[in-house]
Amino acid sequence: MDFIELARERFSCRSYLNKAVDEGKLYKVLEAGRIAPSAVNYQPWHFVVIQDEGNRKEICSAYKRDWLQQAPVIIVVCGDHSASWKRSDGKDHCDIDIAITVDHITLMATEQGLGTCWVCNFDKQKVIEILNLPDNIEPMVILPLGYPADVADTERHSSKRKPMEMILHKEKF
Repeated sequence: MDFIELARERFSCRSYLNKAVDEGKLYKVLEAGRIAPSAVNYQPWHFVVIQDEGNRKEICSAYKRDWLQQAPVIIVVCGDHSASWKRSDGKDHCDIDIAITVDHITLMATEQGLGTCWVCNFDKQKVIEILNLPDNIEPMVILPLGYPADVADTERHSSKRKPMEMILHKEKF
């Protein structure tokens, strides 16, 4: 499968099969995140992998949507603001770096036949307490991972994405 096909196949999966994720596939997904590029190669990320049912339920209490509990694996992607690059104007690139690594993870998951969904609207303080995170570590994304119970409509991009002529600017805006 070429990259455009892979990108079109990836979707926000909110329904998972009751099936454990193969450890080899999980490793590949995490490895894709590990090798992602970051500003100045600082790699300010940490992955907390949660597979135990009780621990998954506890994390799910920070995002009260029933579908999240279906996922056999939850990856909490955290950013270390003390280890991220800051631009000369003070811009912290931690958020950007986390987005890059999560994108690598979601695309590798898709290639492995797994589904994911970015979850950012959660009770951050609750996740910090549940995971006992140190002060410099921020939970940024809850990423469910599992075998999708549904499939993506690969044509959805033709009606839901802006056409190229609306977003492309040559030479100047």
